[in-house]
Amino acid sequence: MSRRMVLYLVLAFVVAAVCVRLGIWQLSRLRGRRARNAVVATRLAEPPEPLRAVPVDTGAAHYRRVRVEGRPEYGREVVLVNRTRQGSPGVNILTPVRVAGTDTLVLVNRGWVYSPNASDVDLSRWREGDTLSADGWVEIPTRLRGAAALASSPRAFRWLDGGAVARAVGAPVTPYYVVLDPPAGDPPKDRPVRLPRPALDEGPHRSYAIQWFFFAALAVVGALAFARSERRA
Repeated sequence: MSRRMVLYLVLAFVVAAVCVRLGIWQLSRLRGRRARNAVVATRLAEPPEPLRAVPVDTGAAHYRRVRVEGRPEYGREVVLVNRTRQGSPGVNILTPVRVAGTDTLVLVNRGWVYSPNASDVDLSRWREGDTLSADGWVEIPTRLRGAAALASSPRAFRWLDGGAVARAVGAPVTPYYVVLDPPAGDPPKDRPVRLPRPALDEGPHRSYAIQWFFFAALAVVGALAFARSERRA
């Protein structure tokens, strides 16, 4: 067997080994996704509990269903910009709610409203009353790159930064926020469109794993076929 053939076979099997490792990694991610989905499904199926029962640990609090009862402070609302719904631009409205007996505000994501530029909206037309009593689930802000707040508006955010939000509303806020449950029937026209519950799909990990294993098999079969043709030559 020629040196060139040996090098080719070694390279092919190295490529195959890497592809197998990547396939196993994707299967590991699939197992993690399934475990996460099981936790989310269990928590979302539980009856709502009072906000005071929410664990301090945000990981343990994530996706738990809660009942929010308090006074909305509409004058301190913030929005999450660049939110789309069925292809239309808009924002999510987050209303600080003061829960009785506490000094800390909890942000309540009341849902999506249309905005032509996906940032500016007349918040006054979307108020829902002087008191709020509704069920939802706990979400944890995800930190992204870049500035959280828009330079043009201190209460418009690309993503929720706890410190920046607290400065914008002028009061301490909880490290989590609450997303209100979507209604069972058609949503009222004078309210923000409630957000759908978290998707519990398995993602693309299974198909990616199959692709990597296929590439591994292709590398091995191709190498063996090339070796056979070399020996016949």
